[in-house]
Amino acid sequence: MAEQEQRSLMLIDDEPAQGRLITAIVSREGWRVHVVKDAETAIAMLGTRDGMQLNAIILDQWLPGDDACALIAELKSRRPALPILMLTTSASPLLAVEAMRAGATDYLVKPVAPDRLMQALRHATTREAPKDELTPLAEKMSSSLDFDSMIGTAPPFRAALAKAAKAARGHGAVLIEGPSGTGKEMLVRAMHGASPRSKAPFRIINVRSVPSASLESVLFGHEKDAFPGAFDRQTGVLESFDGGTLVFDEIDRLSPKLQARLAEALTKRTVRPIGAQHSFKIDLRVIATSNAPLAELAAAGKFDEDLLRALSGTRIVLPPLRERASDIPSLARHFLARIGEQPGLRELGITDAALKLLAAYHWPGNVRQLQAVLFRSAVFCDGDALTCDDFPQLREMVGGEEAEDTASPMQDGVGVQLYTADGNLRPLEEIEADVIRLAIGHYRGRMTEVARRLGIGRSTLYRKLGDLGIENAA
Repeated sequence: MAEQEQRSLMLIDDEPAQGRLITAIVSREGWRVHVVKDAETAIAMLGTRDGMQLNAIILDQWLPGDDACALIAELKSRRPALPILMLTTSASPLLAVEAMRAGATDYLVKPVAPDRLMQALRHATTREAPKDELTPLAEKMSSSLDFDSMIGTAPPFRAALAKAAKAARGHGAVLIEGPSGTGKEMLVRAMHGASPRSKAPFRIINVRSVPSASLESVLFGHEKDAFPGAFDRQTGVLESFDGGTLVFDEIDRLSPKLQARLAEALTKRTVRPIGAQHSFKIDLRVIATSNAPLAELAAAGKFDEDLLRALSGTRIVLPPLRERASDIPSLARHFLARIGEQPGLRELGITDAALKLLAAYHWPGNVRQLQAVLFRSAVFCDGDALTCDDFPQLREMVGGEEAEDTASPMQDGVGVQLYTADGNLRPLEEIEADVIRLAIGHYRGRMTEVARRLGIGRSTLYRKLGDLGIENAA
């Protein structure tokens, strides 16, 4: 904490309310904030004693776009190593591209959640954090909402998608586990889009983002005068989303008290607001995500076993990117195609040597980090294709030329496992099923193209899907 207390940042913002909000958020982690209201004062402050001790700058993009980027460039020219985060009301990628080219480290779209702001600030300033090139962005391209957009052919990943596609058609609870950045939220939205409740109310609650003191009231609601400050009756989301779908993101962060209350509500399918003498019946589908395996937490006494049982109607595990390195080429090309559609950018290719370099890294931030790295490289690329030279820090970290000498990720395995753990060949039926899953994933579910590429008719393909027990949507 002593080190945190020494950290300071300059907030360039002429809105007092916004300044107070940002100050309150960052002060919780020991940051000292210097608020300035205009560009001239900000530039002048860099030369003062307080300015020399700054660890970061946050710029609220109240200036016209060109002026904001000019200010960023001026600040970077005077203090090249100082991270600059830009707050903006615009979700346009064009502004992000221009800001990053001017020297911004990251950008966030207002209203910004406290956890997103602090995560971006930590990534930009923590000494142990990856170098700038490898830092995940706070804001990223919006994700597509269907299973066809879930790119990858590695067997563990395709098995997870097949399980999710089957569960999507039901009404039972689903638990999705996997490290941060593996695509849990994207999978949740794909499942909701394919579910019978797709037109019903839908909400994602990030447990970490809601203050623990108010989370119980948010979930269960309260009666008037149930506690000091309860001036009116409030309907909780468990009641108001009756008939719909409620997602608990990072449910492992729920307090033990609320774990027990939620387990009772889901088991009895009733909810009782705080201070109420009666309960309400609910018909609610619950999907929960967790970065940590809940079974292990429950075994250690850190998670309610009744809640785990209530959530585990279907359990899906998304593997980290390092366990599906063979998917990196297809993911990279997919992201570059989507990046090329953004204003201010163009579609780029990527060389085989660059793909080998990407495959050699361990990707602690998983797919989200890979997308951020490709976005940053595309912003500054002058050629028609990304090469190893466009990833200088990554090349330095993984050993440069050694990465180029490794086997191609496409040769390491294309997602079809031929041998069992004891060295014997797998049954032909299992291999054929994996090949069909690979083709469905590679051609994004376009079944006519899958059949053509496999050299069989559509009717034969659908017959094989049924015989092999392969879910069509996966």
